[in-house]
Amino acid sequence: MSVDSSLRVIARAKAKPDQIAQVRAILTTLVDATRGEPGCLSYELLQNHADATEFVFVERWASAAEEQAHFVTPHLLTTLQQLTGLLASEPQICRYGVVR
Repeated sequence: MSVDSSLRVIARAKAKPDQIAQVRAILTTLVDATRGEPGCLSYELLQNHADATEFVFVERWASAAEEQAHFVTPHLLTTLQQLTGLLASEPQICRYGVVR
């Protein structure tokens, strides 16, 4: 039986209520660039239907090292800079491993 050693990540960002459209536009530019990174197995951006200020990335990486390399890519660094002052709080990033 093979064990899935990939890393799952849930990253949440909460926009200020008057910045939803701008945050959405910035975050959507990150998707295609990230999907092209080595080790990125899937990368989806979701927006909460009940709370439009909440955006969630659901990510799957081949390894923790490849996920960490994501944090120094030019497209992510640019995105973080563009989000300055637009978010209601710091993004929350949670990392998970498959249990079964």
